[in-house]
Amino acid sequence: MRTTTPLRRALITVTATAAVVLTATGSAVAVPASGTAAAPHATAGSLSALHPVVELAVERLATADLVAAAKWGTDSPIDDPAREQQVLDNVAAQAQQLGADPDEIRVIFRDQIEANKIVQRGLFQRWTDHPDEAPATKPDLSVVRQEINRVTSALVEALATTADDRGAVTCRPGLLLAALQVRHEDHLDALHTRALARALRSVCGS
Repeated sequence: MRTTTPLRRALITVTATAAVVLTATGSAVAVPASGTAAAPHATAGSLSALHPVVELAVERLATADLVAAAKWGTDSPIDDPAREQQVLDNVAAQAQQLGADPDEIRVIFRDQIEANKIVQRGLFQRWTDHPDEAPATKPDLSVVRQEINRVTSALVEALATTADDRGAVTCRPGLLLAALQVRHEDHLDALHTRALARALRSVCGS
């Protein structure tokens, strides 16, 4: 996640608090942030089939930092129903072209959207409480949205490719493993780990 200095500092700030990720039953489990317990190192032999899905979900979350920076100090709201509906319609259409279930993809991307808003709201609160950490420059939102579209398209493809894995009884344990690995690799802070849990809520089909 390459961002401006304040945003990068926010992303790599490691807290000692527990953060919520998914469990095999769909309830919550406390996963310690880096510094309290070592997360498993990803190796070629231990990677879950869902690892690419989680990586792309985290990539999409990274764009929320840029969107928040673009909106900060403006009258642009975090909630954008028209834009959200456009995203959902587009991913459903792409899913149908790929032979995936468009309704399922809509549900998963509703979670992606809500996860991004968790990050935006969290950063707005952080910058309100600590103005010195607020972004000094504003990214071009139209350019950021091009990146969002790219990651979104890749994520739909990854979801379509892993349809069988996502419908298997091993999905949630595999998803948890992938989330732990990616959180460790990308040094996610508590805010982004919580948002990742929201983003992955509906990935497993059962």
